Amino acid sequence: MIQHHTIEGLELLSCSPRRHSSRPPLLFIHGAFAGAWMWSETFMPFFAAAGYACHALSLRGHGGSHGGERIDWHSIADYVDDVTTAVAWLDETPVLIGHSMGGFVVQKFLERHDAPGAALLCSVPPQGLIASQFHLLLQKPQLFAELNQILAGHYTDTTTLREALFAGEVDEATLETWLGKMQSESQRALWDMSMFNLPNLLAMHRPPMLILGAEHDVLVPAFLVQSTAHTYGLPCHIFRGMGHAVTHEKEWPLVAATVRDWLATLKP
Repeated sequence: MIQHHTIEGLELLSCSPRRHSSRPPLLFIHGAFAGAWMWSETFMPFFAAAGYACHALSLRGHGGSHGGERIDWHSIADYVDDVTTAVAWLDETPVLIGHSMGGFVVQKFLERHDAPGAALLCSVPPQGLIASQFHLLLQKPQLFAELNQILAGHYTDTTTLREALFAGEVDEATLETWLGKMQSESQRALWDMSMFNLPNLLAMHRPPMLILGAEHDVLVPAFLVQSTAHTYGLPCHIFRGMGHAVTHEKEWPLVAATVRDWLATLKP
């Protein structure tokens, strides 16, 4: 069962395991255009059933959090502050699990704080968004133009959404639900991720880290996930036949199981 909390104006969703567990809590950080809702139907129930206390944060301007009227002015540093607020509210420091932009925010959080572990799912690499943007422009110029329309606040359709996020089968009802919940993203945060506030690798804490990507991801291509892994001197796992929305692809349980197995290796 999903519980709703408001912490200093921030929306936090929680899902508790049926029995008390000594396992660390999990804090899920969403990507651009999304909110805590993206974790509530799949990953949160899965990990709660596996014995983990699960929490998902809506960064300011997203979901049910404050700041929607100033969305274009929120910075990555603001989002890191939001994660810091959520972590401080929890009784125990959580393992951080970030998707896309959320993975970038996790890397920036680690400049100032440590964590028991960090999982990066289809994450923006520490080198930023520039390579991803050029790759999309060259490979799928029409989709690139459509995504820029979304940034400008214009309505898109499920066809664009399917091409941007999914590689496998996805039903129209899921696409319509996502379309109804997705929103505009901060232009400032996107610039921060492009060049103005990249992770300081020398300052970062280096907890155990899991790096996952998707074979057919057009937003954060697999070669950039591999670049992230190389930067941190770690292996990565690329899921075949999947797109950017690994949390909602038909075979998302494979991704969740990989994260679960990695969590089991973390020292208490």
